[in-house]
Amino acid sequence: MKTITLVAIALLGFTSCSNDDDATPLLAVEAETVSNLHAPQTGGQGQPIGGEFTKFDFSTGATTTSDTDWDIAFRGTTIIVNGGESQGTTDEPTRTGNAAAYITSNTFAGVTSVDENLFAQDSQSELAIPTGSDNGWYNYNSATFTITPLAGKILVFRTADNKYAKIEILSYYENAPVTPDPFTDASRYFTFNYVYQPNNGVTTFE
Repeated sequence: MKTITLVAIALLGFTSCSNDDDATPLLAVEAETVSNLHAPQTGGQGQPIGGEFTKFDFSTGATTTSDTDWDIAFRGTTIIVNGGESQGTTDEPTRTGNAAAYITSNTFAGVTSVDENLFAQDSQSELAIPTGSDNGWYNYNSATFTITPLAGKILVFRTADNKYAKIEILSYYENAPVTPDPFTDASRYFTFNYVYQPNNGVTTFE
């Protein structure tokens, strides 16, 4: 009887160790700053807006020209996600993934997890990240002709392949001047901090 008990304990210990050994270690959360991501557009000021969107892939931390492997894309002040439906604007890419987004009011460090209930995808009637001054991520000052990121507005994303990221936009001008001059500082150059959670099913950024 003792022999059977000892064998059972040994097998249990072996199984436990095997399960521990088989567990896949989590990948490290990635925190980076992107500088001068160029998001040009044509038209505007009453003219039809066009021009290719600049696509960004969180998994590589870089822009991409892929038709499918992108998470978010920029054109002028507009930010779209690779999920939902196109609005049918000129040069707008087809959505092929499951990306979604929402904006939350907090500090960048204060956003430690995602709220799945808040995610929205782009649609024919509206974008997940709203456009227009004070509607989404920026304010347009008509007196100084400047575009300034709204303080405390953090963009939270579900990526095209169902992972998570958050962004804090720091500047819309080349080289991120503290006090941009719209007449001398080139616009449509995004500088932003981001954190990317590369692990499947993990909804925290820590």
